[in-house]
Amino acid sequence: MKQAKTLIEVENIINTGNPVLIYFSGENCSVCKVLKPKIEEEISKNFPLFDLIEVQTDLHKEITSHFTVFSIPTMLIFLDKKEFFRRGRNISVSMFMEEIRRPYNLMTK
Repeated sequence: MKQAKTLIEVENIINTGNPVLIYFSGENCSVCKVLKPKIEEEISKNFPLFDLIEVQTDLHKEITSHFTVFSIPTMLIFLDKKEFFRRGRNISVSMFMEEIRRPYNLMTK
């Protein structure tokens, strides 16, 4: 996952029109640390066109507030430059992948 440094950088990636997953995490969040490699592996394996971005909420408060993220981990999915959905905290990785599959296939084929 690419580490986001500025809001402009994140917006530029979203504006490419590619599918984007933004993963909001924190330094002291154990759930974030366990979930991140699972999400990263599954997205990379099943949805290769996704741009993966991580935002560390404790370091990048401007980005976090811009996307109105209040809890971590939170994942935002952007398809065709628009937020498609967001999921947070304790999620099922397999259910998350299934939620992405159909819209991803429609947008990328």
